Amino acid sequence: MAWFLPARRAPSVIAPLRRDDPDARFAACIPIILRHEGGYVDHPRDPGGATNHGISLRYARSRGSMFDLDGDGDVDKADIVLVTPELASRVYRGWFWRDVRGDDLPAGIDLATFDFAVNSGPGRATRFLQEAVGAEVDGLFGPRTLAAVRNADPALTAKIICGRRLAWLQTLPTWDDFGRGWTRRVVDVRDRAEKMAREAK
Repeated sequence: MAWFLPARRAPSVIAPLRRDDPDARFAACIPIILRHEGGYVDHPRDPGGATNHGISLRYARSRGSMFDLDGDGDVDKADIVLVTPELASRVYRGWFWRDVRGDDLPAGIDLATFDFAVNSGPGRATRFLQEAVGAEVDGLFGPRTLAAVRNADPALTAKIICGRRLAWLQTLPTWDDFGRGWTRRVVDVRDRAEKMAREAK
C-alpha cells in the first residue's frame, strides 16, 4: 500500500521556532495534539477504552494510583472524565515527549514523532523515526539514532514519518471505524510539521 499522502496546503499560523528552545517547541506542539485528541469519548471499538484529552482508561490504569483523580481507590471512567488538558499536557511532556527525546529533535520532526507517540506509543514512533532517517530500527533512541536524525532533512523526515504512519494505520482492524479521523490528523500533522521545519530559526 502506498505511503504517500494527498497534498494539502499547510496552515500559515505557526510562528517560527528556535531550534534550541525545546520548551517553545513543546508549547507549539501540544495544542495541535490536544485538538486532535479532543474531549471525552467512549467508543466501543476503541481498545483503550474511555478517553479524555488522549488519556485512555487503559493507559491511566497502567500508571497506578496517579489517575485516581476522584480519590475513591480505583481508576475508572469517572476518573477519565476528570482529566484536564493541563494534566494531559504534563503527562505528555513527562512521558511521551521524553520517551521520543523531543527535547533533542529538530522542529517538525518533533511534532511528527511526538504526535505518533501519543496516538500509537513511543516505541512504535521511535521505530518509524529510525526507519525514516536510516538508523537501525530497534525502538531504542540512542546516540546513533540521534546522529542520524541530526543529519536528516527535517521537513522530508516529517513527511516520510507521517506517510508511513498513515499506511500502517490503514492495516489496522479498526481502520473502518477511525480511518477518516486518523487521515485528517496525520495530514494536518504532516503539513504543520513540514512548515515548522522549514521556518525554524
